[in-house]
Amino acid sequence: MAEENIILKQLQIMRNENKDMRNELRETLEDVKHRLTSLERGQARIMGDTADIYGDQARQQVTIDRLNARMQRVESRLELNDDA
Repeated sequence: MAEENIILKQLQIMRNENKDMRNELRETLEDVKHRLTSLERGQARIMGDTADIYGDQARQQVTIDRLNARMQRVESRLELNDDA
């Protein structure tokens, strides 16, 4: 009977330790999930910022192209005026 009590006590101790470890793992997993979510949000912001930058570059290129065409017209007109 004494051996059974010792075994039962050891099993109870092991169960409690197992329960504590599971609780600790749950807390750690929740922390990791929160941190991962934070990283994903940050990545999404960076991707949005990058898209904005590409949009800005495209708009600037359109403006540059328009200015270039305008300059060519002005130069063309000036050359016509110089020939006359």
